Amino acid sequence: MSERPGGPSVGEVVIRPVREEDAEAVNDLRREPSVVAGTLALPSERLADNRRFLAELGPDDHVLVAEVDGRVIGMAGLHVSRGKTRHSGTVGIMIHQPIQGRGIGRRLLEALLTLADDYLGLVRVELEVLHDNARAIQLYEHLGFEHEGRKRKAIRRPDGLADVLVMARLR
Repeated sequence: MSERPGGPSVGEVVIRPVREEDAEAVNDLRREPSVVAGTLALPSERLADNRRFLAELGPDDHVLVAEVDGRVIGMAGLHVSRGKTRHSGTVGIMIHQPIQGRGIGRRLLEALLTLADDYLGLVRVELEVLHDNARAIQLYEHLGFEHEGRKRKAIRRPDGLADVLVMARLR
């Protein structure tokens, strides 16, 4: 992957399933200020919580990481719904701040969408995104997600309550 002006170069990116031994890297990623600001993660999350999350992933939880030189720099998950909504899944994604805008999020999301389409047969993939996360919204739109709604004052941030957009891609 080439160097972006104003940022460090990124070596070869490997997309692979998350492993339990990634817990410390996942914990560090989830506590990063830019990730906390853009997700439901809290800066007080503990390593034990992330170890438990990884240990309890089931057959309907598909979590991938992006790794460069042995270091986890991003993570994305697809969680298949149950019962009458089994045809759908929910995605979430987080990327290490200095690496954002380099196409790694796109690669993770494309890998999950391929899994959803070609292997799981999902009809609906949905997500939620903060209303002011323009870069993420643009990516999601480019990958076929459409706006379905807005949850007003849905998430607390240091600067107040923020709206969350609901988006989905249908097949």
